[in-house]
Formats: sequence, C-alpha cells, structure tokens
Amino acid sequence: MFSLFDDILSYDFLVNALYACILSGITCGVVGSYIVARRMVFLSGGITHASFGGLGMALYAGVSPVVGALGFAALASVGIEYASRRGRMREDSVVGIIWSVGMALGALFMSLRPGYATDLTSYLFGNILLVTDDDILYLALLTLFVVVGAVAMLRRLMYVVFDEEYARSQGVATSAMCYIMAVVVAVTVVLSIKVMGIVLLLSLLTIPTVIANSFTKDYRRIAIASALIGVVGNISGFVLSYEYNLPTGSCIIFMLTFALICVKLLTLCRNRSVSR
Repeated sequence: MFSLFDDILSYDFLVNALYACILSGITCGVVGSYIVARRMVFLSGGITHASFGGLGMALYAGVSPVVGALGFAALASVGIEYASRRGRMREDSVVGIIWSVGMALGALFMSLRPGYATDLTSYLFGNILLVTDDDILYLALLTLFVVVGAVAMLRRLMYVVFDEEYARSQGVATSAMCYIMAVVVAVTVVLSIKVMGIVLLLSLLTIPTVIANSFTKDYRRIAIASALIGVVGNISGFVLSYEYNLPTGSCIIFMLTFALICVKLLTLCRNRSVSR
C-alpha cells in the first residue's frame, strides 16, 4: 500500500487513476441512488451496454470513442424513456433490444479494425491506468453538475422518484426531469467506462446504494452514504489491484460485494438479537 502512495508522487497516470476513483465514486453513488429508487437498474444496464455500440462505431470511424459512446448512450436512454412513457412497448423489452443491438454493433465495428481483442478487453472490463487529463476534467465537471443539481433539485427529484403523479399535480415538469436524468445516467456511464468497464459498471451504480439503504431509508442520507461508499470501494479496489497486479474493476466489485455481505450479516445478527 505504501509503495502505491510513493509511486503516486512520481507518476501522473496514477494520480489520474486516484482522481478517477474519487470522482466516479461520488457521481455513481449519487446517480445510483436515483437509479435504485426508481427501479431503473435494468434500464441502466441497457444504457451501459448500448454505449458499446457507439464506442465501436467511433473507433471504426476514427473519431473520439467518448463522443461516439456518449451519443449512442444518450439516444438509447432517451429512447427507452420515451418508449416506456408512451406505453407502446414494454420497458423491459425495449431495454433488452437496445442492450443486445448495442453490444452487437460494438462487436461488429470493433472486429473490422486492428487491435480488436485489446480494445474489447479495455472497454468491457476497464483500464483505470488509461485515464487521461481530459477524462478527469470531464469527470470533474460531471461530478460538479450532479452534486449541485442534486442539492438544488432535491425536493423535486424526490417527488419524481417516489410519487410522479403527485409531483405532476404540484407543477413539477416530471417528463422533462426524467429525460434529463436519463441523459445524466448516460453521461455518467460513458465517463466511468475506463474505471469499471461496460460489463462491471452497473455494480458501481447499485451496490453502494444497496449498502447505504441497509442503514437508512432517507433518500438524502442514502445519496450521501452511497457517494462515500463508492469512493472508499473504488480506492480500496484500486489499492488491491495495484499491490497484487489484478484488474481494477474486478477488485472494486469484490471489495464492494464483501462490504455488502458483511453489512447484511451484521444486520441479520442485529435483527435476531432484537427479536430475542
């Protein structure tokens, strides 16, 4: 562990990796609270995997993969939200279709360019050591937007999350807010891909919130606790992966899962002791 902190002082890419752990932990924790509260976990999985289609198309066309993934994920998120609101197609069906089509397009275009295997592994499972200064800047701006927006729009957001009909009766533009949040989820997914990878990212959006929800039912506290748990899980997983030369995304998931198991066991023991 001490060797990592010594190396951080010498290598910029390790500093960027540490910043990415902190920023993505905060953003995914806050956004994940909204996702879990609205029961959008499966929808978020569809957006996450659909972004792979944009990545593949962008790399094939020779443009920035972030731009391609962001455009594809944003369209997918808005499309899913629109279809579910119009009721012309079941939401789970739409998510399943977009999920599979996005992955298929990504695999197709990635196979048409050199270096397919390496790129595929990097984007599917993440490589935090490839985070650049620009990635950190975008993540920092997103984190600022998410935190400020969550604080400024907290009451309206809670209305939409827990009782959309009541929110509409109070004059809240529920449709607009849901579309905005769908795009925020898409941006969060795309900018966090290098940290966790497409396959593992959904866990970072859900596990911290599930852990926080074990201690409190208050949405504000869940959002704050989720952000803190996400940061601690990211950093501890990063340290573990660096010390033992393991994939960072996998280590983060292992640490968060271990924490979730411990919390659930403690909660079970406490409930049993109280019942006695």
